Order: sequence, then C-alpha cells, then structure tokens
Amino acid sequence: MANWAFSWGATPAEPPIEVGIAPGATAPHLHVHHAVGFLTAVQSLLFVLIGALFVMTFAVQPIRIPSSSMEPTLLIGDFLLMDKQIGSGGGVLPRLTIGRGDIVVFHDPVDDPSVHLVKRVIGIPGDRIHLRDGVVYRNGEALKESYAIYREAAPDGYRDDFPDLRTMQPRVNVKWWIRLRSLVHDGDVTVPADSYFVMGDNRNDSEDSRYWGFVPKEAIVGKPLVIYFSWRQPGSEEDGQTDPIHTVASGVYAKTRFARWERTFRVVR
Repeated sequence: MANWAFSWGATPAEPPIEVGIAPGATAPHLHVHHAVGFLTAVQSLLFVLIGALFVMTFAVQPIRIPSSSMEPTLLIGDFLLMDKQIGSGGGVLPRLTIGRGDIVVFHDPVDDPSVHLVKRVIGIPGDRIHLRDGVVYRNGEALKESYAIYREAAPDGYRDDFPDLRTMQPRVNVKWWIRLRSLVHDGDVTVPADSYFVMGDNRNDSEDSRYWGFVPKEAIVGKPLVIYFSWRQPGSEEDGQTDPIHTVASGVYAKTRFARWERTFRVVR
C-alpha cells in the first residue's frame, strides 16, 4: 500500500519533482545561484555607469546660470544640462548646427576664456544687424522676440540704437569699439564668417555682442537642453513672495522654498 504523507481533511499534495538530478546525486549549492545573481547585478550596474560616463563625456555637461542677463528664460540659480555636440572639440557624435534664436554656451571671448557665458544667437554669418529704439532688425526686418524683456532703465543710445558710434559706453570693450568703426555699413553690422552675434534676453541688463563683439564658432561649447534644478536666491525679491500654499501650510512651504520646483525639467527654448 502506498504511503501518503498528508493529514485527514487536507488536500493531497503532489509529490515533489526533482529535475535534472540523477539518483544518488546532490542538488547544486544555493550559494552558486546567489553568486551568479550578484555578478549579473554588478554587470548591469557597470553598463549603467559606463553609459552615464559616455553621456557626460561626449553628449551633455551640467552648468549653472550665474547672472540675470538671460532672464526671464534663464534665472540666476538655474542648473542646466548642456548639449556638447555643437562644440568645436572632436567627438564621437555628430555635431548639431547653430541657428538663429538658439541659446548657446561659449567661452568668454574677451576677458577670461575659462568662464562660460550663455546668450541667444541673433545673427549668423552674413546677417546684417542693427537696433532702433531697442528693437532688433536683422537683414532689414524687425524681429518679433517674445522671449525678450525690457526692464526700466536709463536712456542709452549705444545700447538701444546699436551701432551708435557717437559716444563710447564705459562698458564697451576698447578693441571692439575700434574695430566696430570699420564694420558699420549703411547702419548695419554684418556678421563675419564662422562668427555669431549674440544678445541676452534681458536686453537692458546684458553685456553681449553689442559691448564686446562677435562670438567665434570655435568658442561655442554647447547648447542648453533642460533645467534639472533651480535654486531660489535667498533674500531676493521672489524669495519674499507669498501665495495660498504659504498661508495654509507655512511650515512645510517655508522648508521647500529653497528651490523653484516649477522650473524642474523645463526644456530650454
């Protein structure tokens, strides 16, 4: 009579089945399976790290915005990921082109090449540029720039009616001022080959191509892609603003106001 191992009232269980184990052989040790699983996890982690290293080396680079010249598009304290594929350095990925309206990151072409500046491309090689009453004209047509702001500022003919050669602004680079006098034809400045005319979106508070000249193509290192974090400036005007959330839960809200959460993962345009 078969010897069934179950209690009365319980459902009989199927006898255990051993697969691939010969009579008299012992089952593989469990630690072998654990070792294989561990090695697989390490391999996956290495693939992730290598991929991240590749991206950070050849594709993107983090940068921080230190000035207000690109407000309201970019604010002081914004942390960005920059696409490096348009840089002049040799890379393994195809380079992107630079067009009108693009925001670019470049080495300071005048004072300190180790410093990165961020501005918007207004003119590409061959474009004719001038300003009248703060309005930018490119190749004779006024630009409609929804991204630009004009905060209240003292009148400035050089800034608003560029190129104005009647007076020299203290902030204008001397070498640029001398060169500029030979570049103006029929009231326009023509962008030379392999160069770009750039301006900040905060037009009345931006030292840009009007003040120090063109950006050489080889000085451009990348293009901002996305804001991955934005640090609110302590003591700034916006830091003192309140809203309904602050009224309802002032304690929690105060602890989270160190960042501009609404700007996180915002695409830069």
